[in-house]
Amino acid sequence: MAPDPGLVRLRISLRAVLGVALAVALAELLGLSLVASITAGLAALLALFTVGDPTVRRQAVTTALLPTVGFPVLALAALLHGAPLVRDAAWLLVIFAGVYARRWGPRGHALGIFAFMQFFVTQFLHALPAQLPELYAATGIALGAAATVRFVLWPIERRVPPPAVPAALAGTGLARATTRQAVQVAVASGAALVIGQFLSEERWYWAVGTVWWIFVNTSSRGETLVRGFRRVLGTVTGIAGGFLVAVPLGGGAPALTAVLVAVCVFGIFYTAAVSYSWMILAVTVMASLLYGLLGVLDGALLLLRVAETGVGAVCAGLAVTLVLPVRTHTTNDAWIQRALLCVRSATSASVRRLAGEEAADPTPHAAELEALLGRVRLSLAPLVHPLNPFRGRKQRARRVLGLLDEAAGEVRGLVSVAADPDAGHDARLAAACWRVEAAVEALTSRDGAAVEPDAHHRSESDVHAGAPALAHARGLARVLTELDAPLRTPPGAWVVRS
Repeated sequence: MAPDPGLVRLRISLRAVLGVALAVALAELLGLSLVASITAGLAALLALFTVGDPTVRRQAVTTALLPTVGFPVLALAALLHGAPLVRDAAWLLVIFAGVYARRWGPRGHALGIFAFMQFFVTQFLHALPAQLPELYAATGIALGAAATVRFVLWPIERRVPPPAVPAALAGTGLARATTRQAVQVAVASGAALVIGQFLSEERWYWAVGTVWWIFVNTSSRGETLVRGFRRVLGTVTGIAGGFLVAVPLGGGAPALTAVLVAVCVFGIFYTAAVSYSWMILAVTVMASLLYGLLGVLDGALLLLRVAETGVGAVCAGLAVTLVLPVRTHTTNDAWIQRALLCVRSATSASVRRLAGEEAADPTPHAAELEALLGRVRLSLAPLVHPLNPFRGRKQRARRVLGLLDEAAGEVRGLVSVAADPDAGHDARLAAACWRVEAAVEALTSRDGAAVEPDAHHRSESDVHAGAPALAHARGLARVLTELDAPLRTPPGAWVVRS
């Protein structure tokens, strides 16, 4: 039901099905084993899912770099199969390094996920050292198939650039969120590993996988807790789907199973950007179908997956709360401040462009603002979640989101006017721009000065008098004035001034 402008999500999802199908088909045509074919399909899925660099060139480089981390980790996991203690310690190091690598942006993020999943897939398939040549071949085929589909057959990103990804929040040492998360994930994974092995000596890695994926794309305690809840919800509903679909098949209908796996791949890509629970439902059903192909699926296995997922979610929740916690309001502070500063930059560039300064371009600032608002929504999601018992905080968070969305609309309008070569400069724009800059300064400064009420609101007379830019600038000033109250109301005052 979520909007899909330009059907971009639909096309990317169909391309993912094509890429995974091509990888599996090539593995089968070359006579590789079922384990190798599954490895190929999963590697192609990961290559298409995790690589999210802002340009096509960077995406190609990241895709080419995936084997540099995937192959060594695959060998390490297979060679240590018979030495559980050393294997567990090695995986925890891979986990720490994979999360720590997120400080280097989308490429580090993708390489970290691929390395982790190569270790995970080895446990999933119980791969042994003798199978390494075949698994290397399968992974290489998969990455080639994924690259061919993505960059040659269906280069969607060449015509529709991916959405901008805001740079990570600044910090050094343990003040950096990625460093804290690396420690949190390692601790949580260690606990999940021990408890998971107590529940099952064969499927313990599910608990570790749950911890890993709960921490992906989160940066605060609240985000992680909400994601953990959604993970469990998606797994439980996915298990219900597994009982309805995968168990009756029992691996006895390979063609139908392949079709259903393709549907799950489509579901993973189509829902990932809008609903983590729906994505995990598709992942869980797909895993059930793959276990059916491997001949090990039964009802007890699916129930065990629920238990292992619960263990991983609890371990992640405890780690994010007790180990170097990154507080939700601190993260909210940082993202909202960045959004407000971007509003100021877009407004200033627009006014300078209308004044005749050709070098001033507000368009990049407007695009950055959209990306930052997406990050603000993610950061505030725990506060507006239906299960949040603090109604006051929930109302203030919704008010902040509404006002920021309204501010973004005013910025889009102002940028649109600035892009019109026939638009004129109104002398009153300078005063209105000053009001916007003063309001942003008051909202983000450390002295706690309140935003002064705006004496000039947007009016129909402004628009009809041929001053749409002035109307948008005054509208921005009004919105920023209204933001002052929810941002200052304790507790949960999201802008830090101390």
